[in-house]
Amino acid sequence: MHNAAFRSRGMDWVFVAFEVAAGEAATAVAGIRALGVEGLSVTMPHKAAVVGAVEQLSAVAEALAAVNTVVRLPGGLLKGENTDGAGFLESLRSDEGFDPDGRRCLVVGAGGAARAVVKALADAGAAEVVVVNRTAANAEAAAALAGPVGRVGVAAEAGQADLVVSAVPLGMAGRSDDDLPVDPADLGPGQLVVDLVSNPAVTPLVAAARARGASSVNGLGMLVHQGALQQRLWTGDDPPVDVMRAAALAALGR
Repeated sequence: MHNAAFRSRGMDWVFVAFEVAAGEAATAVAGIRALGVEGLSVTMPHKAAVVGAVEQLSAVAEALAAVNTVVRLPGGLLKGENTDGAGFLESLRSDEGFDPDGRRCLVVGAGGAARAVVKALADAGAAEVVVVNRTAANAEAAAALAGPVGRVGVAAEAGQADLVVSAVPLGMAGRSDDDLPVDPADLGPGQLVVDLVSNPAVTPLVAAARARGASSVNGLGMLVHQGALQQRLWTGDDPPVDVMRAAALAALGR
């Protein structure tokens, strides 16, 4: 996805993958600093560990205690950013024509992606952000990121939400989970349902929501838009989102 965008603009940049063992994130970041690499995309399980390995943090990365992007600043200092929430919002607005401002939202999950979505929705003016999670303490911590509009709730409240977001791995390719994060009977026309799983293209939740008349999409849009935001941070230029989306689809065999 990143390399396709670089090639389309004729940029002398390349994106490569480094396999880093759990617990070695700080060492890897130190190596990147020494080598002069311009930036990093950070994935699980390293997002929290990188927080303490960089010199600066954006306000969002600090609030989430998670870094998914590292940017090399003038002078060689490294700054940790988090583009997950902003990428999610951009996917809602650009791809689905949905503005969270004043809307009621329900998020299932309390992991890193869920927390980023919860904070982003609140910052975008959502009227309410309800967090549903099996572990109460984790749900409370995630809901707190939404400030006064955040609260812990139950999956049965999905019927009252304008936006329902599943940020749990149910339905991911290779898993055999039969349960859905919400009851499809609670979904219907006028709602947008987003499953942050991007593979398969039509998850069980997406299929069930569409069958009930709700609009529903997977997590590909968030993946693409958060990646585009990463490139903007690294290069200072706006990348071609359509090129990145096509490359992502090709990588997923679509």
